[in-house]
Amino acid sequence: MNEEYRYDYKTVEGYILSAIVWAVVGLVVGLLISVQLFAPALNFAPWASFGRMRTVHTNILGFGLGIGAVFGLCFYIVMRLTRRPLLFPKLARLQLWLFNVGILLALVTLAMGYTQSLEYAEMEWPLDIAIVILWVMFAVNVIGTILVRREEQMYISLWYIIATVVAIAVLYIVNNLAIPAGPLKSYHLFAGVNSANVEWWYGHNVVGFLFTTPILAMFYYFFPKSTGLPIYSHRLSIVAFWSLVFGYLWTGAHHLVYSPLPDWIQTLGIVFTLFLIAPSWGSVVNGYATIGEDWGRMKTDYLAKFFILGITFYGLQTVQGPTQGLRVVSQLIHFTDWVPGHVHMGTMGWVALTVTASIYYVIPKMYGTEIFSVKLANLHFWLVLVGQLIYSATGWITGIQQGAMWKALTPEGTLKYTFMETLVKNYPYWHVRSLAGAIFIVGMVVFVLNVLLTIQKGRALEAGKSAAPAAA
Repeated sequence: MNEEYRYDYKTVEGYILSAIVWAVVGLVVGLLISVQLFAPALNFAPWASFGRMRTVHTNILGFGLGIGAVFGLCFYIVMRLTRRPLLFPKLARLQLWLFNVGILLALVTLAMGYTQSLEYAEMEWPLDIAIVILWVMFAVNVIGTILVRREEQMYISLWYIIATVVAIAVLYIVNNLAIPAGPLKSYHLFAGVNSANVEWWYGHNVVGFLFTTPILAMFYYFFPKSTGLPIYSHRLSIVAFWSLVFGYLWTGAHHLVYSPLPDWIQTLGIVFTLFLIAPSWGSVVNGYATIGEDWGRMKTDYLAKFFILGITFYGLQTVQGPTQGLRVVSQLIHFTDWVPGHVHMGTMGWVALTVTASIYYVIPKMYGTEIFSVKLANLHFWLVLVGQLIYSATGWITGIQQGAMWKALTPEGTLKYTFMETLVKNYPYWHVRSLAGAIFIVGMVVFVLNVLLTIQKGRALEAGKSAAPAAA
C-alpha cells in the first residue's frame, strides 16, 4: 500500500479528471461552431461568435484536454519506467492547480477577444509567461525523476517524453516572443514573412511535439502493457524516434506553399515532410507486428481495438499530410475544408483513441479494480470511430469541391462560380459534419461515464478494505 501511495496516483487522477472536464467544454464549443456555419443566428453575442469560439475550441481541447492528459499520463509513465515516485510530488500537485486556473483564464480572455492572432498561440503575453512557468515545473519533475531513476534501461517512451519537454519549450518560447503594448495586448517580435515562417515552424511542430511524441510515448507504454505483448522491435522504435525528431523540426514551411516565403524554404519543408512518412510508419509497423498473428485479439481485447485503430489513423495522417504539402495538391485544397478534415482525423482518431485507451488502462490500475463496463467501452469505441470517419470524410469531400469551384473558369477566362454559389454547396456537408460531431460527443460522454463509474467502483472497494479491519 505504501508503494502505491508513493507513486502519487492522486496527482495523475487529478490531471485525468481535469482533462475530461476541459474535453467536455471544448467538444461542446466545437459542436456549436460547426452549427454556426449554417445557422448564423447562433452567433448571438460577440463572446459567442464563431471567430472567438473557434479559438476557444482549439485552445481548450489542445491545451486543456491535450496537455492535461499529457501531464497526467506522462507522470504515470515516468514513475513506472523509472521505478520511483516523482522527485517533487508537491510541485506536481501545485502545477495541477495552476494548470486549471490557467486554462480557465485562457477560456475567459479568448472569449473576450484578446488574442495574438497566431495559430495555436492565441493567448496573450501574461498567459504565455504562465504557460512557460507550468512547463518548467513539468520539466523539472520529469527530467529530475529520470536522472535519479532506479531502472537503468531507458525505454522508448521516456525518450519520447524527453523530446516533448525539450521541443515544446524551445518552440513555445521562440514563437511567443512579443513586445507588450498593454496588460492584454502585444505585437509579435517578428514581422511580415518572418513572422509567418516562425509561426508555422511553431504551428506544425507544436502539433508534432504535443499530439505526436507524447501520444507515441503512451502508445509504446500502454499498448504492450494492456495486451501483455512485448513491443515487436525496440531497435525499430529507437530508429523511428531519432528520425522523427530530426525530420519534424524542418517541416513547417509546407504550410506556406505559394506564399512570399522563398521557394527553397518551401521546398525544404515539403522534402522533410515526405521524409517523415518513414519514421511515422516505423511506429505503425511496430504496432502491427506487436499484435502479430494474434489479430483475433481485436475481437476480445477492447483496448487492442483502440490502440491499433489509433496507430492506424496516425499512419494515414502521416501519409495524407505530406501528400497535401505537395504544391500540385496544395493548390487545390489549401484554405478549404479538406484541412480541418485532415486535422480532425488526427485529433479525433489518433489522439482521442490513444489517450482514452490509456486512461481506460490507468484508472482501474490505480484502484486495483476492473473497468466498470467493457460493453460501454466498446460502445464508446464504435461511436467515436463512426463519428470521426464521417466528420473527416465530409471535410475531404467539401474541400475538393470548394477547391474545384474556386478554380473553375468560363471559356472567357472569368470565374465560373460566385462566392455565394460555392458557399451554398457546402451546406449539406456541414449538416452531416455537425451530425458526425454529435455522434463523436455521445461516444465521449459514454467514455466519461465509464471512467467516473470506474472511479466510484474503485473508491467503494477502497472504503470496504479500510472498513474491514475496524469491523473485525
